[in-house]
Amino acid sequence: MTDNDPALAGLSDPRLARKSAQRLSAEQARERVLIVQVDFGNLDLDEAIEEVRMLAESAGADVADVMTCRRDRPDVALFVGSGKAEEIGQHAKALDAGLVIFNHSLSPVQQRNLEQVVHGRVIDRTSLILDIFALRAQSAEGKLQVELAQLEHLASRLIRGWTHLERQRGGIGMRGPGETQLETDRRLIGTRVKMLKERLARLAKQRRTQGRARSRQGVLTISLVGYTNAGKSTLFNALTHSGAYAADQLFATLDTTVRRVWLPEAGNVVIADTVGFIRDLPHTLVEAFKATLETTTQADLLLHVIDAANPARDLQIVEVNKVLAEIGASHVPQIRVYNKCDLTAAEPGVERDPYGKITRVRLSAQTGAGLPWLRAAIAEFARPDSENPESSSHSLELAPPPLLSPDVDQ
Repeated sequence: MTDNDPALAGLSDPRLARKSAQRLSAEQARERVLIVQVDFGNLDLDEAIEEVRMLAESAGADVADVMTCRRDRPDVALFVGSGKAEEIGQHAKALDAGLVIFNHSLSPVQQRNLEQVVHGRVIDRTSLILDIFALRAQSAEGKLQVELAQLEHLASRLIRGWTHLERQRGGIGMRGPGETQLETDRRLIGTRVKMLKERLARLAKQRRTQGRARSRQGVLTISLVGYTNAGKSTLFNALTHSGAYAADQLFATLDTTVRRVWLPEAGNVVIADTVGFIRDLPHTLVEAFKATLETTTQADLLLHVIDAANPARDLQIVEVNKVLAEIGASHVPQIRVYNKCDLTAAEPGVERDPYGKITRVRLSAQTGAGLPWLRAAIAEFARPDSENPESSSHSLELAPPPLLSPDVDQ
């Protein structure tokens, strides 16, 4: 999208222009922020705070402080009570924090009311994640997907940029173009959204065509899924010997990377590295990235990469499975890969269910320990059913290859 994009010409709200990471100044990139975390009793508070801190730092923020409070349920108008909202505003001013980040989803009304009380900018968890995606998207398709999600999120909040025109109740001196301008902005957003969806639909059609071609060739397709920062890209590089970007940060990978590799134990295999999931992943992002995530829904096997060293790993597994169900990938066979075992007391190895199927693999993608176990698990899955040579399905029920010793922890 260029500065002269006709689909955005005339948009009066500057937030409608997509941010470019290259245009951010160093000062903007290190904006001081105050984080607010409300305890409703349904989360591990320390883990939630650590995660939102990492999200904020991934967006380039300088976290000045984290405020917490406890409530039974959100306040309809301010999410927190009026007294706590004023306290947040005073604390932000004392810290010279120009932005307040709520680690929750705020309604447009709550966000607008909070900004009036705090006397500063307020964003929620959804806006923060969208901003990180905008910074990280590299491919043309990734940028289109992020822009689509941003515009659809902004459409419900467009009125926030027009508080000076909320007096359109009629009367001399009060009549003006406010409502017309809002309708114009909404129409332009709608036009842009329609165009983005058409572009993404064409790209999705191309991907489906490529997927059908691989299926006709009998190539096993594997998709790496998991919570963000679980080590998917590191494992992808270890399996494919490629140089996909990997870093110890949230959402290091946004664009799906696909490689065809030869595994001596399994033959030709196509492996896809996909975007990581996270708790309360914005629905607009899930919808926008559905085209990319079709790689996951059409895979023969999912390698669910789990950060074994993270104390919240069980909750992260639940969140990943929620997103897989939402995109229609819950039916795809799955092997759980417990990564980073070098940071735990667990030894590399595999675990089998009562039927002899490998259900879990413990390894370290960073050191390479346990990778042979994973290759063996893929080989078992890829091997055709000996009782039905014509079957096109992949079986997990075969005896373990010699590589797997019988004394592995069950």
